[in-house]
Amino acid sequence: MHLSSIPEGIAIAFGAIRANKLRSALTVLGVVIGVSTVMAMASIVNGIRGQIVNTLEVVGPTTFRIFRFLSNTPLNPDQLPREVRIRPPVSAEEAHAIGRLAEIEYSEIWVQIFARLAYGDTRTQLAVTFGADDRFYNILGGEIVAGRTFLTAELRSGAPIVVLEAEAAARVFGRINPIGKTMRVAGKPFRVVGLFKQADNIFQPPGQETAAILPFNTVTKYFRYDKTNGLIILVKPRPGVTVNRAMDLATVVLRRMRGLRPADPDTWDMITSDEILSLFDRLTAVFFLVMIVLSSVALMVGGIGVMAIMMVSVTERTSEIGVRKALGATRREILWQFLVEAATLTFVGGGIGVALGIATGELLKNLMGFTSGIPVWSAVIATTVSIGIGLVFGVLPANRAAKLDPVEALRHE
Repeated sequence: MHLSSIPEGIAIAFGAIRANKLRSALTVLGVVIGVSTVMAMASIVNGIRGQIVNTLEVVGPTTFRIFRFLSNTPLNPDQLPREVRIRPPVSAEEAHAIGRLAEIEYSEIWVQIFARLAYGDTRTQLAVTFGADDRFYNILGGEIVAGRTFLTAELRSGAPIVVLEAEAAARVFGRINPIGKTMRVAGKPFRVVGLFKQADNIFQPPGQETAAILPFNTVTKYFRYDKTNGLIILVKPRPGVTVNRAMDLATVVLRRMRGLRPADPDTWDMITSDEILSLFDRLTAVFFLVMIVLSSVALMVGGIGVMAIMMVSVTERTSEIGVRKALGATRREILWQFLVEAATLTFVGGGIGVALGIATGELLKNLMGFTSGIPVWSAVIATTVSIGIGLVFGVLPANRAAKLDPVEALRHE
């Protein structure tokens, strides 16, 4: 009996799997876990990246930000390192000076704090609250859906007013119309003058959605804020002006205002939307690499299981191998048979893992509000790797089967 085609090899492989259902199921479990984990992680990373890209498209790829000191992790404002202390915080005067340039469309200073919102007995967890100007929604994306934005006099005086994000307003007020009501922000009373709805595709980490906007002077007047991590100047050049040109012009203004000499280094950091995306890619690459390593452990366990079951299969089917060799099957054909069986076993595990990964990815997509799904490449790689594991770990038992002496194999009980 000659094993001369892939379909025939696969048919024999499935016959062996059906004959040992429980053992085969336990063997492929590691492959299923590994493949589904890879796909789930790929779905999360791809979904978050898609949301960030969409947000940057809303904000505009030319918008850049100016910080006192750019750090991947928040700095303790009470224990700043010397390289931060020697830098002055960014200021409203600097933002307005940049905004007076003919090439600049928007330049304002914002401040970020974390505060609980409350009305009556209802109170939220700590939520992101910005102090900004009346054009904040041009940068965040979205629109005013009820009430109004800030008036010029309110911005200047630091009036105790707030514009709520629509979903945050629903959590705090329920079915009550919040416009004109007085609520508490970090325990202090503020009157709600408007509601805004963020763009549907804007990215925010879970639990870190922008919940409220106050006038910039209101935040600096009523709250203690972090001058290093909380202050930021947002700059957007006019159409037709490149971001590099705008950044050069902003640099000239800042160096002049800070009295820096030609040999002095800049005492601030700038970052563009592209650099934010690049930074995120680096961070998620590390995260994804860790997940791949963890998934590889499961795949390795699955591969060892495949090798074990194939070794047992060779022992149990010694007589069958002897009959095949007596009927003219060559060593190559026997080797091929067991390699196909091992690859089929892991392919089944890979297929189940892909299905489970797709289901998990769709669940995460719905729970986290992602607009992008699972990348096709993850399914292709996962399936290819699962087959590859079967071939690699199937070589030893297949080679053992191929080397059996036909006479001894026929005599095996």
